[in-house]
Amino acid sequence: MTDARERLIVALDVSSASAAQKIVTALGESVHTYKVGTRLFTAEGPQIVRDLVHSGRKVFLDLKYHDIPNTVGAAVRGATQLKVSMLTVHASGGGRMLRAAVEAAKNDPQLMVLAVTVLTSLDDADLEKMGVRGRAVDQVMRLATLALANGCKGIVASALEAAELRSELGTNFAIVTPGVRPAGTGYGDQVRVVTPTEAMAAGATHIVVGRPITEAADPPAEARAILGQISF
Repeated sequence: MTDARERLIVALDVSSASAAQKIVTALGESVHTYKVGTRLFTAEGPQIVRDLVHSGRKVFLDLKYHDIPNTVGAAVRGATQLKVSMLTVHASGGGRMLRAAVEAAKNDPQLMVLAVTVLTSLDDADLEKMGVRGRAVDQVMRLATLALANGCKGIVASALEAAELRSELGTNFAIVTPGVRPAGTGYGDQVRVVTPTEAMAAGATHIVVGRPITEAADPPAEARAILGQISF
């Protein structure tokens, strides 16, 4: 990818279609891809996805499917009808669930199934309390290996793990990194955080940025500044 706009995903973490549309309108052609997650999808349903796609935007449907294989497969088949470009499943759902998702996505060869590894709101101490031993990067590596072995086109992980993922697993898959914050901005509820430049340098293919853009005094200017940081 040579156009930085293909690397930047803006998170529409708002609770209404009108709020989402206000952001999309303000950002104009600076942004091509938007993330629709559980907050907006729960409030507005699939119509918000249809509207974004109809307007020429790409949609990253971040609902993090995690259920029995049959249920996840059916959900992914539904997502193909919405013409989303990317969607997420939890890698911890296991190999059979991941394969069901990938098989269902074959109805749309352009759809990228991404496996979520370890949420960027979790650190080593959180994982230990959950019974996961070792560093966060160790769990990310285990789940990424499982996801790629079962046909996923990419993973979702912190850019803090991206360099090691590239070293161990190669370059033929996408790494989408949330928890990206421009230098000088607050972390919010994220704990494994990097800057846009650091994410790209580590091997990420896409970054997800929400509040630093959508809650900025001048969202288009902030988006352009971030695009400048990842244009290399």
